[in-house]
Amino acid sequence: MAFEAELAAALEAADRAADLVRREYASFVAVPDPPVTISTHADKASQDLILRFLRERFPGDALCAEESIPGFDAVPKAGPRAWVVDPIDGTRGFARKVGQFSVMVGFLAEGRPVVGVVAEPARDRVTYATAGGGCWAADGGAGPVRCRVSARPPAEFVMARSWVKPGKEHRATAALRPARVVETYSGGVKLALVARGEADVYANVYDTFYDWDVCAGHVLVTEAGGTVTDLAGGAVAYQAADFGQRKGLLATNGVDHAEAVRRLAAG
Repeated sequence: MAFEAELAAALEAADRAADLVRREYASFVAVPDPPVTISTHADKASQDLILRFLRERFPGDALCAEESIPGFDAVPKAGPRAWVVDPIDGTRGFARKVGQFSVMVGFLAEGRPVVGVVAEPARDRVTYATAGGGCWAADGGAGPVRCRVSARPPAEFVMARSWVKPGKEHRATAALRPARVVETYSGGVKLALVARGEADVYANVYDTFYDWDVCAGHVLVTEAGGTVTDLAGGAVAYQAADFGQRKGLLATNGVDHAEAVRRLAAG
């Protein structure tokens, strides 16, 4: 299997980081209303662990990650082989102690996401994929199970989305009119929900987000049989100068993806 060594390393790095994050989470004092920009000591410790592990295994690879931490400033952040890491995706869920966060490790080959791992420390669950190898999930120590996206039509869609304050409209929800919504702080978890068939659509409509927010989860959805594009239906491009994503992201089960693109454009 192509990228077998990279998948094994991503799984081990995510597992080690998930153990660290789980320990920190157990003793962390909850923050009732953390800001969107919150970062904790656990974010930096998780990232340091992951990057040091990957640097040892693949010393020539680029390392792109969310946090700025000492010791990695001189390491290239982009290249033909690049690791893309979010040490705690959904830090607000970590800080509020509601369990909605993940550790994400992705790998780009020539700019294409080919390995993705989304570990959920509070759930003891990991969903992972590699290009051509399918998408798999292991829950609570049980053996891995093959993941497939759902076959639900748009009229029955379950949407994964970020939390919305009561009374505030969510643009993508208004445009897509799903039958039901599931809210979570972690983008990686949202993409994993689509890959496992527990949700059918996730639309990231933020003006700007970053490669590490979506890289690992991108692979899960496509390998589970779904479709991932920008909001206009184009290919998602990685490794911009600042690693920013400014065209949004739409992940669906592939059932009339074009209709979801049309509705978002009209909305």
